[in-house]
Amino acid sequence: MPHDMTHEGVNEEIQRCIEECINCIKTCNYCFDACLKEEDASHMAACIRLTRECADICTYAASAMTRQSPFIVEICNLCATVCEICAKECAEHEHEHCKECAKVCRSCAEACRRMAA
Repeated sequence: MPHDMTHEGVNEEIQRCIEECINCIKTCNYCFDACLKEEDASHMAACIRLTRECADICTYAASAMTRQSPFIVEICNLCATVCEICAKECAEHEHEHCKECAKVCRSCAEACRRMAA
């Protein structure tokens, strides 16, 4: 069952989640690009792949929330799962862009879990 989009508190919750998703998109895209420029980009393959997946699902989740999709709960749960997996992978690397990406992905996952609750 989707959240009641007319309730002011929910609107704030949705807005916060959309903002977290947008921040995650930007951070994942930056990490993706930075990983491609690393000396041994092949070593970063999993990170590169997951940052793309994460940016894509965050884009879809933000879009779904803005159009009041009836599948917000399911989409936000999937987004949270992908963000958590991406955060775990990024945390495995010492690069500053990966550490920042892990942090932002965890924050987005939390916001999406709250949204789906």
